[in-house]
Amino acid sequence: MRHLMEPEDFSMEETAAVLDLADRISVNPEAYAHVADGKKLATLFYEPSTRTRLSFESAMLNLGGKTLGFSGAEQSSATKGESVADTARVVSCYADIIAMRHPKEGAPLRASMYAKVPVINAGDGGHNHPTQTMIDLMTIRQRLGRLDHLTVGFCGDLKFGRTVHSLVSSLVRYPGNRFYFISPEELRIPSYLKEDVLSPTNTPYEEVRSLEETLPKLDVLYMTRVQKERFFNEEDYIRLKDIYTLTEQKMSLAPENMPVLHPLPRVGEIATDVDADPRAAYFDQAQNGVYIRMALIMALLEIKDPMTGKEVLPC
Repeated sequence: MRHLMEPEDFSMEETAAVLDLADRISVNPEAYAHVADGKKLATLFYEPSTRTRLSFESAMLNLGGKTLGFSGAEQSSATKGESVADTARVVSCYADIIAMRHPKEGAPLRASMYAKVPVINAGDGGHNHPTQTMIDLMTIRQRLGRLDHLTVGFCGDLKFGRTVHSLVSSLVRYPGNRFYFISPEELRIPSYLKEDVLSPTNTPYEEVRSLEETLPKLDVLYMTRVQKERFFNEEDYIRLKDIYTLTEQKMSLAPENMPVLHPLPRVGEIATDVDADPRAAYFDQAQNGVYIRMALIMALLEIKDPMTGKEVLPC
């Protein structure tokens, strides 16, 4: 039985297989409409979510399965003191696969240790968000045709941004990639990302502050919001929340084929006038979220691809 806790849980070959399946689903979704008939997905979301929870549920419904779950800790037995381990044990009796989001780092991993069904980490605190990483990889590959030899700029909240941490951890596996980390001093990438991910792989990177000076150098720009829910001090949040705003005027500094990604929701860091720019890829990301999660559900439930007659992940 396989789980997905972080991007590295899948080899590069397995990651490519999931991306390829997601591409096939996007072209012909009707072919996959009944592959999960009779299967149930439990969405255990201990903190608020719109895109992730709904796209997981949409993915399972698109595959012919059903969904159950909750969308806040206050709706669960966590309010009575039930542990994540016990919740995982119990929900395993009701569902065939679990997607869990939790504010505490490592909670989905603990759930996977006690669950009798596959568990997908749908975001744990400021740590990891592997399904978003798969979506990001799919979107970059669609736009640029490759995942290697890229110069990627990450802008905004790089300290708490779990989507950034996950994507960096995945992109370092591809040759020739380099990064610019654009942020104020207070929101720089955490030391563990430098020490455990970037340094061991000898990946070149620079920590900079200016978005405008960096834009001309990029193949991909990944914007993030400053996350109010991760701050202990509201004054710090207010001081930093509007430090970067991407506008169409600033986009004139960027290469003509540079996609702009954002995991959403945005709260002002991308002006709405950028939406009409063909380089704006963030709503494509949202659509790709359904296809990737359909592919992951199939992979972890060992459902054969009707287009190839084979399971997604090689044995």
